[in-house]
Amino acid sequence: MADANKEEFLDDIDSLEAELDRIEEEDEAQEVEELEQMRAERDEFKDRFMRALADAENSRKRSDRDRREAEQYGGSKLARDMLPVYDNMKRALESATDEQRAASAALIEGVELTMRELLNVFSKHGITIVAPQVGERFDPNIHESMFEAPLPDTKAGDIIQVSAEGFMLHDRLLRPAQVGVSSTPKS
Repeated sequence: MADANKEEFLDDIDSLEAELDRIEEEDEAQEVEELEQMRAERDEFKDRFMRALADAENSRKRSDRDRREAEQYGGSKLARDMLPVYDNMKRALESATDEQRAASAALIEGVELTMRELLNVFSKHGITIVAPQVGERFDPNIHESMFEAPLPDTKAGDIIQVSAEGFMLHDRLLRPAQVGVSSTPKS
């Protein structure tokens, strides 16, 4: 009976060892699976972090660009509203006759000084005058055609009259220069 008990006992040990091996294999498989899940989760978090970082960088760049544009072009509405003031002062100075200039020298000088100061303020804020000359080519990017007329000794597209000067704010057009343009002259 001792041999039978011994055999039974050894069989029980073999069974337990087999069960332990099976449990260890399952534990290893489970650990590998958990490890793979953790790696996948880590990769997902890393991807989300990198996207959030890129979004933050893009947002910073966009706000910097918006701030720069606001600094450069924020006053464009006010500048546009000041252009008629310039036009009226220029017309006033151009319409003054020599007699009126002599009779009202102080007044004319005051208007000229005011005009000069207005131009200094324009310059300080990046506003430049677009002043085309008769004979130059029409450029639709900075000129506005008010009329077309055939004029002898001109080519089609030549400026034949300047009605009003235009203005640029840095690299943006505030107001196009208003011009008359030659059409194809009649033969």
